[in-house]
Amino acid sequence: MGDHKEQPLRVGAAVRRRRRALDLTLAVVAERSGLSVPFLSQIENERARPSPTSLEKVADALRTTAVELLAAADPACSVDVVRAEGTEVRAEPRVEPRARSLVRGHHQMHASEFTGDHDAGRELQYRNDQLMYVADGAVEIEAEGRAYRLGRGDTLYLTGGVRHRWRATVAETRLLVVAVAEDIEALRDKPRR
Repeated sequence: MGDHKEQPLRVGAAVRRRRRALDLTLAVVAERSGLSVPFLSQIENERARPSPTSLEKVADALRTTAVELLAAADPACSVDVVRAEGTEVRAEPRVEPRARSLVRGHHQMHASEFTGDHDAGRELQYRNDQLMYVADGAVEIEAEGRAYRLGRGDTLYLTGGVRHRWRATVAETRLLVVAVAEDIEALRDKPRR
């Protein structure tokens, strides 16, 4: 069928976690390692894989070893199933609000499911982009001074930094929120001239 090759590790997240644990900037790591800030940023954001020599330089700058960074790395390809709680059919509708994470571990994105209502007065603001998808019911989302009413199957995309709040307008609403992880430094497109 196809040949199976061992998948490379995603060492970027491990580098970022170590750098932040030491409270270092990319500029300091660049100075210590002799590598450029853009290259280090590409490593952390999984846009570049460092050579063994470059990884050793990064590890030295972070006062660790390449082996330890690789041990803390995430697998490049993985499959993780998060099963729904209580798959039995209920005679009575569930109305108590709850939230559950749909992704486990440290990844470049997070996904959560919110069932029922939630603290509608709480204003939210995330560093990176997120997508809100109404799986069941309906929600009202206030963002950028405007109210958006969404029904089953509707989505709303918010860029990072947008202040917003939401509330369920129908009992048994299920809202899925998929967001770029807070520790990822999003790159913005440069304006075209």
